[in-house]
Amino acid sequence: MNIKLDDVGGARELAKYRMDVAKEDLASAEKNFEAGDFRTANNRSYYAIYHAISACLALEHKAFKSHGQCIGAFNKDYIHTGIFPVEFGKKIKEAQDVRHSSDYDDFYIVSVESTKKQIENAKDIVVVIDKYIQSFRM
Repeated sequence: MNIKLDDVGGARELAKYRMDVAKEDLASAEKNFEAGDFRTANNRSYYAIYHAISACLALEHKAFKSHGQCIGAFNKDYIHTGIFPVEFGKKIKEAQDVRHSSDYDDFYIVSVESTKKQIENAKDIVVVIDKYIQSFRM
C-alpha cells in the first residue's frame, strides 16, 4: 500500500498503523515481563511509547530521523501546549533513560519494580494517545 502523508486518509492510516505497532510492543513488554526478561520488557515499553507518539505526530504530517527529534517535537506540540499532561513528558524521558541503560550499560541492574513501572507508564501513554487519535478531526 502506498501512503501519502499529504493525504488526510494517508495520515490517518499511518497513525493507525503506528498505534497498532505500539500496542504490539506493549503486549511484548508484558509477555517479556511475565517471562522474567526485564531488560527486553523495558525496551519494548519504550518502543510502545515511541510508536504511539510517532502515530500522534503522523496526524500532523510530521516525521523525524531521530528519536530525540521525535520526542522533542511531541513535547513541544503536545505536552507544552497542554494536550497531554506534563507527567507524560517525565514518563517518556524516564522510559528513554531506562531503555538506554537496559540496552547499553553493561552493569545496569534491571529491577522487577522498575520494569513494572515502565510497563504501566507505557500502558497509560498508549491508551491516552490511542483515544486522542481515534477522536482526532482533521
